Amino acid sequence: MELQVTQENINKAFSSVSRVASSRGTLPILSNVLVKTTGNRLSISATNLDIAVTHYIGSKVKNEGSITIPAKLTHDFISSLPTGVVDIKLNDNKLYINTEKFESVINGISSDEFPVMPTINNGKEWHIPSKKLKTSLGQVIGSASSDESRPVLTGVYIYSSENNLFIVATDSYRLAEKTVQEVENEINVLVPASAMQELLRILGDYSGEVVIISDEQQILFKVGEIELVARLIEGSYPDYKKLIPQKFETTAIVKKEDFVNITKVSSLFARESAGSVNIQLNSEDNTISIHSIASQLGENTATADAKIKGQGSITLNSRYILDALSACEGEEIEFSFNGKLEPCVIRNPKKKDYLHIIMPLKS
Repeated sequence: MELQVTQENINKAFSSVSRVASSRGTLPILSNVLVKTTGNRLSISATNLDIAVTHYIGSKVKNEGSITIPAKLTHDFISSLPTGVVDIKLNDNKLYINTEKFESVINGISSDEFPVMPTINNGKEWHIPSKKLKTSLGQVIGSASSDESRPVLTGVYIYSSENNLFIVATDSYRLAEKTVQEVENEINVLVPASAMQELLRILGDYSGEVVIISDEQQILFKVGEIELVARLIEGSYPDYKKLIPQKFETTAIVKKEDFVNITKVSSLFARESAGSVNIQLNSEDNTISIHSIASQLGENTATADAKIKGQGSITLNSRYILDALSACEGEEIEFSFNGKLEPCVIRNPKKKDYLHIIMPLKS
């Protein structure tokens, strides 16, 4: 293998893939990246067996070849080089990397020992604008569970219903649902949240369309010159639609900024009670108030003006409220529930494409 690339391009490629390379796995080879020529392009690939990322970059290829090299060392080294042309040559499992003022040799391991990078043939294909996908994932991914004892809940559920594409995540204490766009394909996939976190990083400032292809076992996201393949989670997602109330006895429409402020203040007094705060809606004076108690330190009540329908109170986790508010778009928030033991719904009253459900705490 012999080729020339620019430092900017190869550094960007290592930045994209090196996070996936695992230094804690049982297979030492997984801490390496696969460097391989493909036609007139160079591909840099990494995998942890659940996620695989490949970044393609243009290059002047004189001789083709492939090798695996340590991900962290090479990334740190490449990022330290000055901008300009980088000459790369492979000889006897040693990769020679030279610039105008740097000459380095990195010992590699034969690419034959690297896991075969996954591919998808004859899968379903659909497209999503990158900005829309990034926004949607950002709104739901925080609600996915990290508890591996319930693998289904550690995933992000992407499915179609009545020609609409939905992205959903829940940890059984809260749930976020985003209606993304219209689709023609029938889609039903459960993607690990860890893969979606990696996809969010890859999306970055990319402004084009994301091509998505899935089969029964894997899903592929093409983001420009970067490809991410993830193994799907097996199992059926809970029928979460049953959780969403169709009507509400108690509703408040409040400025998002006010809701955030009173929740933040109240959360300071709720630390010893695992974030538990009591929310009271009062239709007589049109206020929403949040009360919290710290037995050793004191207590706090914070109030904001709101348009109230009905009357009642509910106890929630203040961190979940703040997470939901940060995910909601718009200047106003609709906050609704049907009694202190029923789930509450937080959403934008004017834009119904996103909702966030929080389960109550026993007060």
